[in-house]
Amino acid sequence: MSELWRFAPLGEAALLAQSLAPDVDLANRYALALSRMIEAQGRPGIQGVTLGIDSVLVRFDPLVIARREAQACVAALARGLLPVAGDLDTVIDIPVAFGGEAGPDLEDVARRLGLAPSEVVGQLCARPWRVMMVGFAHGFPYIGPLPAALQVARRDTPRGRVPAGSVAIAAGMAGIYPVALPGGWHIIGRTALRVFDPLNDSRPALLQAGDGVRFVSQPGLLS
Repeated sequence: MSELWRFAPLGEAALLAQSLAPDVDLANRYALALSRMIEAQGRPGIQGVTLGIDSVLVRFDPLVIARREAQACVAALARGLLPVAGDLDTVIDIPVAFGGEAGPDLEDVARRLGLAPSEVVGQLCARPWRVMMVGFAHGFPYIGPLPAALQVARRDTPRGRVPAGSVAIAAGMAGIYPVALPGGWHIIGRTALRVFDPLNDSRPALLQAGDGVRFVSQPGLLS
């Protein structure tokens, strides 16, 4: 329903549709549904969409379609739109070596949460999670939403370099660094999978919004 959305202009050639659903999981599933619907419609003048955690950025050509018309088009698609299902059609296993050199923040995270390191790993690996969006860097998946027991704030001091493949958590989500990057999330493990390949024309990012991700603990993975 339209009352589940807030619309705001962003410059002369974009608008933001933000879900007002009462929790982040539902808001993300609405945003994912709207982004897919807009892309499927192929409306002249609508140039593309960028999915956020609870929003959709819609880019349009103001020489082809006026902002008011573009917003009316998006609002019409949002009206009566159902969120994507909570069940995950595609689940990709991510083997991870947790703790030690691969996950230097695991013990600190466990202390912050009042859990044993094995409990942090167990909860993260207990079920598949959804890729809520891809952003920050090419191929960086925001995975979640994680349960309250795994809610931890970002690091007070970001690292200047986080190794590629690092599995990290912060702000109720997990992420996988696609390449070596600066970052402020807590590194709890690392995967040997390549989550971003710029030479793969068909699917450079291993994980796409809406995919399911299942973390699988493999202690000897990187040895």
